[in-house]
Amino acid sequence: MTVETQPKFEKVMIIDDNNIDLYITKRLIIKTNFGKKVLEFVDANEALNYLEDNQDNISQMPQIIFIDIYVPEMSGFEFMESYDKLPATLKKYCKVYIISSTIDEHDIERSRLDKNLTAFQVKPVTKEFLESIPLD
Repeated sequence: MTVETQPKFEKVMIIDDNNIDLYITKRLIIKTNFGKKVLEFVDANEALNYLEDNQDNISQMPQIIFIDIYVPEMSGFEFMESYDKLPATLKKYCKVYIISSTIDEHDIERSRLDKNLTAFQVKPVTKEFLESIPLD
C-alpha cells in the first residue's frame, strides 16, 4: 500500500520568460510534492494582475512565488516595487524568492535589501533548495 503525502504547499507561482526553466521548475515542484498547483507566468504584469484580482480570496493566492530578475516588460525588481503596494495580509501569506542566473553583485545585493523578498537563489531550482524552504 502506498501512502500519499500532502504537498508541502497548496499553490506555487513561477514567473519566468524562459520556457525551459519554467518547465523544469514546474516538474520539480510537482515531482517532489513541493506544491499541489503551479501557477505559471511568462509575464510579470500578468502575475501581478493575478495577485491583485485575487487579493481578497486568500485561497487563490500562492504561498510561494519564484520570480526571475530578467523578465521582459516588467523586471523582477519592478514586480517587487508593485508587489510592495499590495495589502500586508497578502504579503504575509506569500513568500517571494528571486530565482536568477545572474552573477551581478549589484542584483544580488539589491535582492537582499528588499524587505518583501525571502531569499535569492541561483538557477536552476534544486530539490535541496525546495526542501530548505520552511512551511511557516
